[in-house]
Amino acid sequence: QVQLVESGGGLVQAGDSLRLSCAASGRTFMSYRMGWFRQAPGKEREFVAAINWSLGTTNYADSVKGRFTISRDNAKNTVYLQMNSLKPEDTAVYYCAARSTVVTRYDYWGQGTQVTVSS
Repeated sequence: QVQLVESGGGLVQAGDSLRLSCAASGRTFMSYRMGWFRQAPGKEREFVAAINWSLGTTNYADSVKGRFTISRDNAKNTVYLQMNSLKPEDTAVYYCAARSTVVTRYDYWGQGTQVTVSS
């Protein structure tokens, strides 16, 4: 059974940094794409960043390009989201997700971790 467990959220000030972690278990993820999404109060969930586990290729939402970096550690089966220069508009619940590279829908989701950025 696939499990994704996020951690690392918290309350920070604008301009600060945070690193989110997503511990993945239950299968091998070499043929998977891992993504980070976020949902702010009253808004729809939106894409933040994704990484192809085996190739390491990444893509980002325009709103976080240059500030956020997604990476993975194969030995730890963990995906990270390094968030720098945080802004109040980054406040949201952040979710880790996984999908096979042969499909377009993310099938597995974590429980989410809250990130709050104060001005």
